[in-house]
Amino acid sequence: MEKRRIAILGSTGSIGRQTLDVIREHPDRFEVELLTCRGNWALMAAQAREFDVNNVVICDKSGYLPLSQALEDTDTKVFAGIDSVCDLVASDRVDIVVAAMVGFSGLAPTISAIKAGKVIALANKETLVAAGSIVTALSKQHNAPILPVDSEHSAIFQCLMASQGNAISKIHLTASGGPFRTWGKERIAKATKDMALQHPNWNMGAKITIDSATMMNKGFEVIEARWLFDMPAEGINVVVHPESVIHSMVEFEDGAVIAQMASPDMREPIQFAIGFPERMTLGNKKLDFTALGSISFYAPDTDRFPALQLAYDALGRGGNVPCALNAANEVAVEAYLHDRIPFYGISDIAAECIAEVPFIKDPSLDDIFSTDKEIRTMAIRKVEALEKKI
Repeated sequence: MEKRRIAILGSTGSIGRQTLDVIREHPDRFEVELLTCRGNWALMAAQAREFDVNNVVICDKSGYLPLSQALEDTDTKVFAGIDSVCDLVASDRVDIVVAAMVGFSGLAPTISAIKAGKVIALANKETLVAAGSIVTALSKQHNAPILPVDSEHSAIFQCLMASQGNAISKIHLTASGGPFRTWGKERIAKATKDMALQHPNWNMGAKITIDSATMMNKGFEVIEARWLFDMPAEGINVVVHPESVIHSMVEFEDGAVIAQMASPDMREPIQFAIGFPERMTLGNKKLDFTALGSISFYAPDTDRFPALQLAYDALGRGGNVPCALNAANEVAVEAYLHDRIPFYGISDIAAECIAEVPFIKDPSLDDIFSTDKEIRTMAIRKVEALEKKI
């Protein structure tokens, strides 16, 4: 069997590292052609050596020299900057692109990979949040399938494989509820970043962990699901499921529901995406139903977690509003992680920005990049104003 050649965009992040875990288990199935990271050149150099990688790109150009020196005795070619990422993902030596860069920065290289007809294993939800209509149209135009890596969307994809072409009536996205699921609003308002970073079930990067705490992450997944599965917002339901063993469900018109279950381990959906359509062995913890005992479900509380409703509102308005929501959220989360604003400042700033964004009904890709830039500037001003009040 010919090996699949993998490019990992964001190899030093949580998804990137777990993708390499999967590849370690199946060296006969995969080889790593390209690694990229933002700034952790030392870890990426170690990864490049272990997997004998042909090309690496560091997006922060200040890391180019130390990365080059660290790999000077190898055959690995070293590049710097996002333009290099966009060029290299289109290489004939790449079969699958694992899009695991954090935030809006993942949009341009993902589009480059799509235009080159690559299989996209998509872990960067911001790509579809900011430019869902554009990305999905390009995917069809260039015959570049998008396979979801998010555990929830992977679950839906797997459930749909059993649909036999039958129409679905509803998608149920499960949410853990994050670390503040049982907290009152006043207590949540005082939550520190250290509290917010203590996710009860998943081991993720700082940005997505904060998004999980606010439930913005689940809101973004609603927007993702709209584009991945061509499902209107009213057909996408969110249900809080603290045990995180049912990763999502699909409901059919006769009321039957198919659910996908597994232990909360991101390596399972990663492996499913890069190995599709084959299911391979994985050294993860398997579900023990007798030990699990019971599972529970709750309706989400959008008063305590307003970010979820903001995402539904942005999706309902459409156009460039979801892009604005993502840009404002990225700025606000970064500020919260630096102790500059309180927890609810994240959703407050996001709400103000989407209320003020100049609306574009059918944005072009240039419009998306312009909106992102404009809203980031707006959000930075709002962070500064809020910072002065506290």
